Amino acid sequence: MENKYICGGGRGLCAGGWHANHYTQLNVFDYMADVPGNTEATDLVEVQFKNTRKGYYHNSNNLELHKGDIVAVEGTPGHDIGTVTMTGSLVNLQARKANIKNPEDIKRIYRIARESDIEKYQAAKAREHQTMIESRQIAKDLGLEMKIGDVEYQGDGGKAIFYYIADGRVDFRQLIKVLAEVFHVRIEMKQIGARQEAGRIGGFGPCGRELCCSTWMKNFTSVGTPAARFQDLSLNPQKLAGQCAKLKCCMNYEVDQYIEASRKLPQRDTVLSTQEGEWYFFKVDILRGRISYSSDKHLAANITEISAQRAAEVIAMNKKGEKPSSLTENRLQKSELPMDLATQEDLNRFDSQFGGKHKKKKKSNHHGKKHGKPNTDNPAAK
Repeated sequence: MENKYICGGGRGLCAGGWHANHYTQLNVFDYMADVPGNTEATDLVEVQFKNTRKGYYHNSNNLELHKGDIVAVEGTPGHDIGTVTMTGSLVNLQARKANIKNPEDIKRIYRIARESDIEKYQAAKAREHQTMIESRQIAKDLGLEMKIGDVEYQGDGGKAIFYYIADGRVDFRQLIKVLAEVFHVRIEMKQIGARQEAGRIGGFGPCGRELCCSTWMKNFTSVGTPAARFQDLSLNPQKLAGQCAKLKCCMNYEVDQYIEASRKLPQRDTVLSTQEGEWYFFKVDILRGRISYSSDKHLAANITEISAQRAAEVIAMNKKGEKPSSLTENRLQKSELPMDLATQEDLNRFDSQFGGKHKKKKKSNHHGKKHGKPNTDNPAAK
């Protein structure tokens, strides 16, 4: 019988088969993969399991492992099934970032997974969703203030990890007893946060890309409302919150650039005085360095946009007791807006350039007789 899971000369399991995108989440680019002797630098191997769970194992059997191979690794107890995501010297750095302090916690890789291992693994995975539904009902019947967000079975089906969310401490000793009696497996409980739950479930953000927490983000940093204020974002919870109901992690990506750019801008409560009158802050484009001022303090009246440099010049003149004739510069300013090349010229210019003479010839033929009929538009013909 042909092994439908084996590919690539029998070295490992086909990455494009039963788990096509299994090893793409939290994928780290191995920039040292082409360095000679890289794979012999260490026997540590990075292995990824369901969703965002990763582990580091010793290749004590000196197996020829490559990225995408499905392997059976040592479990607690039994064995687990995972995907090789990295080999070589870069694994040492990744293991250090994972805060693995005790070397004894690093287990070993048994073998490249066989077909029987995969069949047992798939049978265990098929039970996960129903187990999660039943465990939620059990926790509800026990009156526990917790939510079981995901269930992950070990590769051999002898152990199940229950990921739960809770605001406070939960005494789930009775819950573990009931779950062990119902599902007949070893139970392990792991508390996760809302962002970690969203990373395990996955999804797409309003930007159209996969969630950062389910693709590459591993360590979560706190996100506060000052990040939204620095970027002049509307403090609307529905727009600022992600699928985890927390503030979007991407708000931290550009906040440093906005803070740096805002240092070049004047204070918003500064009033600019000119011979035309007083001008009050209305809005600002931080990255472009353009500020709009209104002649009315409470309404949008006579909105005038100037650069941050011009605003600084006016402020400096006001401090000296001088008032410029107008808010804008005396010289004509070119627009700093990006120009659309498609709107610079008329798109029909090619027709007039190449087809103009041909059209004139056609028009000249209409002034004469056509099919023996006189041209009624010509007075001379009448």
